[in-house]
This record gives sequence, C-alpha cells and structure tokens, in this order.
Amino acid sequence: MTQPPAMARERWPFIVDDAKLLKALADETRLGIVLQLRDGGEVCQCDFVACCDVAQPTVSHHLRVLREAGVVTAEKRGVWVYYRLEPETLARLTRYLPGGPPPSGRPLPGAPRPKTSARLTPGRQAAGSS
Repeated sequence: MTQPPAMARERWPFIVDDAKLLKALADETRLGIVLQLRDGGEVCQCDFVACCDVAQPTVSHHLRVLREAGVVTAEKRGVWVYYRLEPETLARLTRYLPGGPPPSGRPLPGAPRPKTSARLTPGRQAAGSS
C-alpha cells in the first residue's frame, strides 16, 4: 500500500485507516452488498448471491474484506451467518463531505486560522445592538 505523505499522516492520523476503508468499498460487488444491507438492515449470507450475481465463494471473499475493514459485522446463528452494517465505520466518511464534521487533526503550519464568532462578556452588548 502506498503511504500518504508523512505530513498528511501527521496532521490526520486517521487517514491511513480511512484509505483502507475506501479501498474496501471500491468494488461494485461490495457496494452492492452495502446497499442491500442498507435496505434490509440484516441479511443472511446465503441471500447475497441473488443480489450480486456471483458465486458463493466470491460473496464470502467480499464479505471478509468488508468485515476486516469494519464495514459489516457478522453473527452466526446455527449454520447461517447474518450480516449488518457498522454505522460508526461508515459515519467516518462524512468528514470528507461538505458540511460533515471537521476532521480532527493539527492545522498545517501557515494555514489560515478558522474564523471565530465574537464573544460577548456578560453585561456587554455587540456594537450596533440596543
């Protein structure tokens, strides 16, 4: 795996794990599995073959990749294994979308500081207010 520049890893320590997560999702079959789980909530391993149009061993491989990336969790019940999405893992991706939570990390040297709103001290009013 190609490592991001050290500066990015230092600023955003989570970037390596998120890259692994995105790689796990970067496959049509795995995205189909994620969508089926999103719609169904919980799905038996045997039911993915119909959605994905691939053989059971291939489905098992894709489920293993998703499980190792933390995208899904599995629960064995008798001879069947049931899968569901791990919402906390997928929620991590919102930090890359506009309006998502800001990524926690250190600002780069020389980066502009975020604007802060003016704070009022008790008993003082903002200029122009009555």
